[in-house]
Amino acid sequence: MKQLILDYTPYCTRAALVENGELIDFSVERTNVRGLVGNIYKGRVENVLEGMKAAFVNIGLERNGFLFVGDSRVDRTRIQSVMPKRAKQVSPGDVIMCQVVKDQFGNKGARLATDITLPGYYLVLLPESEFIGVSRKIEDDERREYLEQLVTSICPDGMGFIIRSAADTATDRDIVYEAALLINLWEKICSDFKSAPEKSMVFEELSLFERALRDTFSEDVDRVIVNDAGVQEALQGRVGKSSIEVYNGERGIMAHFGLSKQINHLCDRRVDIPGGAYIVIDKTEALTVIDVNTGKFVGSSDLEDTVFKTNLAAADTIAKQLRIRNISGIIVIDFIDMEKKEHRDAVIERLSNALKPDHLRTATIGMTPLGLVELTRKKTRLGLDDFMLQPCRECGSGFEISDIQLCFMLRDELVDFLIAHKFKTIFVGLNPAVYNMVFESNIFERNLQNAWKDKCIWLYSDDEIKRDRFIFHESAPENIPFSLRRLQSCDDEE
Repeated sequence: MKQLILDYTPYCTRAALVENGELIDFSVERTNVRGLVGNIYKGRVENVLEGMKAAFVNIGLERNGFLFVGDSRVDRTRIQSVMPKRAKQVSPGDVIMCQVVKDQFGNKGARLATDITLPGYYLVLLPESEFIGVSRKIEDDERREYLEQLVTSICPDGMGFIIRSAADTATDRDIVYEAALLINLWEKICSDFKSAPEKSMVFEELSLFERALRDTFSEDVDRVIVNDAGVQEALQGRVGKSSIEVYNGERGIMAHFGLSKQINHLCDRRVDIPGGAYIVIDKTEALTVIDVNTGKFVGSSDLEDTVFKTNLAAADTIAKQLRIRNISGIIVIDFIDMEKKEHRDAVIERLSNALKPDHLRTATIGMTPLGLVELTRKKTRLGLDDFMLQPCRECGSGFEISDIQLCFMLRDELVDFLIAHKFKTIFVGLNPAVYNMVFESNIFERNLQNAWKDKCIWLYSDDEIKRDRFIFHESAPENIPFSLRRLQSCDDEE
């Protein structure tokens, strides 16, 4: 069974795709810092680099966006029946419509494209590209041909569509209806573009929850559960015949469905593989390095067989971690050395097959004799590290669990403690950094009324408490610090 679990807090939203209780995809988006990918802007070309066939475009952000003439949001490795798209030349001073294809990272501005795409559940509208593409995941030739003919018959001149894999089980009415919606959306964008001032946004991509519904629609999700009735009302009707359930239990929604521990482990460098082996994931400024180790796995016959089986299992784990953590860019994998070429080839094939369900484009280069594999994964949005980790305050060069992630961990532990002990009053000691983030984020202020109804919860900060440690007291500690502050529940009166 596949479930889409949506966790809403005022500070951020989290979306988890789960299959038979196992986390297979996870995304986080801050409420006040949404990503830019998919947004459409009315930009002004500031400078053109002829040698690079690229331009810098002012779209009203702190840094100019980078436009490479010929960039496209279309993943052509996953569609068929495509034709070359038309290149667009730009000059300084031109006012252009452009779409963000990669968020701004560090000192680099957003990556832009003039090849606009508008995705839906069943189709992707290509308003300025004249071709029809069909997802390779639709394998039945007769169905592919029928869908291509259907979409071609309703496609306006000068436009094109990509038929997504979800269309394989859609009705003709669903497809025709969505095509009309996307075309109407494009007409509105064009109208808004004409009246919008230069260097402004004319279309904002959907929120995380809406994108999660849209992008997992083809994955046969059986249930969609959210922890907020308002969000349920806003999203209802966007998942076809499915309905969105509301979770109102005492525990946090991720903890209730057994996901909190899995999410917390996404902060770990070490990831265990069934059987005793493990991988280590290290992030550098330029790339991500993954090292494979046999650990306690000893195999059943000889060393070569043990190494081969370890590498096969590691390939599956690596593919899963890349998707869940949204690790992108250049990735170097150090598999354990294998003497036999057929074993090396089998591991590469296993890795490539494990990467196929990934919704982002990946490219795998063959293995060297030393067992090194270079992998590239398309970089669009920030990875989970940006939310769950932060630069270490002590060493300045490494990373530590972020304050906000520790707040989520505290929330789960606090609720479990209240349910287990039934105390009316509780005092919680925290590291000052986590204490401050609790009140800054407000992630405790919703959806936990049942757990702390009629409870009085006091928080205090203490420099002696480690960041990842939370101390619970039934009675007030000695020498109550000045930082003592009550955690208000939703039904408290101001």
